[in-house]
Amino acid sequence: MPGSTAEVSPEVRDRLLEAWRGEIVAARVYDLIAARMPPREAEILRRMAAAEGGHRERLEARMAELGITIPPPQNVHLSPWLRLQARVAPVDRLLAAREAAEDEEVGDLYKRSTGDPVTDELLRGIRKEERAHSHTVSEMRAGRPDGAGSAQTPVHPAQERLDKLLGREKWHRTGGGWISGAIYGANDGLAAVFGIVAGVSGATGGSSFVLTAGVSAAVASALSMATGAFLAERSEAEVAAANIERERQEIAEHPEEEREELSLFYQLKGIDEATADAMADQLAQRPEAMLRALAMEEFGITGDRGDPKEAALAAGISTGLGAIVPVIPFIFTTGTVAIVLAAVISLIAHFLVGAAKSLVTLRTWWSAGLEMTLAGVIVGGATYLVGLALPT
Repeated sequence: MPGSTAEVSPEVRDRLLEAWRGEIVAARVYDLIAARMPPREAEILRRMAAAEGGHRERLEARMAELGITIPPPQNVHLSPWLRLQARVAPVDRLLAAREAAEDEEVGDLYKRSTGDPVTDELLRGIRKEERAHSHTVSEMRAGRPDGAGSAQTPVHPAQERLDKLLGREKWHRTGGGWISGAIYGANDGLAAVFGIVAGVSGATGGSSFVLTAGVSAAVASALSMATGAFLAERSEAEVAAANIERERQEIAEHPEEEREELSLFYQLKGIDEATADAMADQLAQRPEAMLRALAMEEFGITGDRGDPKEAALAAGISTGLGAIVPVIPFIFTTGTVAIVLAAVISLIAHFLVGAAKSLVTLRTWWSAGLEMTLAGVIVGGATYLVGLALPT
């Protein structure tokens, strides 16, 4: 039904363009997340990105029929902040955000009638596929990256059998990144030492004692966070090693069940039962190879693990840097001038750290920054008043 742009209602044009931009953004975000995922999950996300590209082509075809000018795709930009979030934020939260975005599109953008039956039919078809994307992302977050076992789809027979086999084993998925640890370290160091500096400033009128107290608190905070991060990362490695050792024992004690378990994992990927059994039989002849395969499939363990030393350095340095900020003015001066300067630079730092936290929490950077600044005002104000009330 060819036509000119003038004959197309604003609702039809705006909805098609909005859907078109959304498909481009979704595909690019999926590609960025896929670059951080293990091969199996990455392949699923790339297929979803390709599907978004297919949606875009169908929308472009409809816009061409209606004579709607299609903007250059390169004019659709991901914000630098969204790109950074996709590269450093926890993957589980990124997937949760994409699941919410897919749900929102399904429930709003593709659901409302445009008044044009052909366009509505196109959007309804895409809506069904977007709902499937939402379910797939939900299952990936639940640890079933192939979408088996969702409430909206029949449970794969292999999944039922696999769940029974896994019922006798207690596995705990762990993980983290030094970036989020560094951000929270800076947050803790800044907030804690700002409170100490404000309290001692109130009690002493901004004397040289503030510098002594602030530096001592900064060093203590940095060392505490560093040792805590080191022990936590090492504990996770020890738990993973213990789980692998248990799986090694399972292979020795229940080889047939473990072989069947591995075959079921492969069947859930779409491999036919005979081929999956053959693959599992081949691996069963090499226990260490079978162990690595089961550790990857069941526990998500690859050869890469967190480095306790790296975690300790990230946490210790970031905490120390955050903690030293309120102390800096007292290195050069004392009294009211130092107190005011400490308050100003500390609240600016609170805003910046809060904005940085949005890389992990996926909130808007300015709201996270303002929230952190407000918390700094409350902490600093309260501890300053406490200091004023204390006898010196």
